[in-house]
Amino acid sequence: MDSTMTRSQYVRWRTAIFAIFLASGLSIATWAARVPDIKDEIGVDNAQLGLMLLAGGIASILGVTVSSVILARFGARRGMLGAMILFGLGVAVIGIGAEVFASPIVVTVGLLLWGFGNGAVDVMMNVEGAAIEKHSGKTILPLFHAFFSFGTVLGAGLGVLAIAIGAGVLVHLSVMAALIVVIAFVSVANVPATEDEVVPAETGEKLGWRERLSITLSAWREPRTYALGVIMLGMAFAEGGANDWLALGVVEGHGADPALGAAGLAVFSVSMTVVRMFGGPLVDRFGRVATLRVLAVTATIGLLLFILAPSLPLVFVGAALWGAGVSLGFPLGMSAAADDPARAAARVSATATIGYIAFLAGPPLLGLISEHIGLLNTLYILVALIVASGIASPAAKPIAGSTVGAGHSHGH
Repeated sequence: MDSTMTRSQYVRWRTAIFAIFLASGLSIATWAARVPDIKDEIGVDNAQLGLMLLAGGIASILGVTVSSVILARFGARRGMLGAMILFGLGVAVIGIGAEVFASPIVVTVGLLLWGFGNGAVDVMMNVEGAAIEKHSGKTILPLFHAFFSFGTVLGAGLGVLAIAIGAGVLVHLSVMAALIVVIAFVSVANVPATEDEVVPAETGEKLGWRERLSITLSAWREPRTYALGVIMLGMAFAEGGANDWLALGVVEGHGADPALGAAGLAVFSVSMTVVRMFGGPLVDRFGRVATLRVLAVTATIGLLLFILAPSLPLVFVGAALWGAGVSLGFPLGMSAAADDPARAAARVSATATIGYIAFLAGPPLLGLISEHIGLLNTLYILVALIVASGIASPAAKPIAGSTVGAGHSHGH
């Protein structure tokens, strides 16, 4: 990173990326909070709604996949600004499609715009977060991901408020879309322009975007990408699986009432957010690999407890350990992928693509399997994936020259 950066420039840059992570979480929870209303307005059943949400998910994967090309072609500032305007617009289009046109097609177009923009910005903000880690020499990505979680909590809370005061889907989503676009312009103005140049350490030459594109594709030929992918796969699968099935597991698997199901998911989310807030210093103390191993064990114990617990309090303890255990898989996988600044965008994009596919494709897959063997039994698949994730954790070892995530107990 540019060593001439002043302290205040650094703080503005870091704050800008915090705001972008927050906006990304905010955008998801904003429309997700209104799904029941949107469903009523456009008159679709659960299966049709599922297909619409899947379209948004596929657009996200597409956004993640081409993000490094966008980054190579336009640089971080223009790339992030364009992607954020796109997902802000998507949120507004979902509202317009629901209330003005009552059209599943228009809502789907909104989900496609939102998905593509949010997927693309996801990689770019993680690359920026990793550059900030390099600049400070500390593990900060988990904290950035905590801000993403705050964004989802804030978005859900504002959704509850909007429903309580009787705000329609159109007004609510349009106001939030405008807010997201304002955050985009203010944040991007504080991202240093130097980030637009990707300079490989070996040569120090400025690269054209075509050369950068070939670097992008080369990430898919590296074994480490797939090993990091296994870490991300297990953790993202277990995180996505919790979002979609944990509440139902409490209700159907343990016979509790729906309010306790929602409470179980809240326990999971709070636990995950808390570990993301305070996880950075732990990683700096013990190193990335040791932290991931301990968390894989924690998640495994939590899941087994959640499945097998004879009483509800223990189910909640299981949910808390499950949340804590999967909390750092995604941020530390991203951090490890970005160890070499010259190849950060390509590697983060490749690793994130694997994580995203697990996050999006995993839950529907669990649903299909659970029809045959029951929901709690299906969760054993997550246990197996978490164990694989723990076994693959040495792949996150910092590469030569990187001080972030190495821990004090071992040198670089």
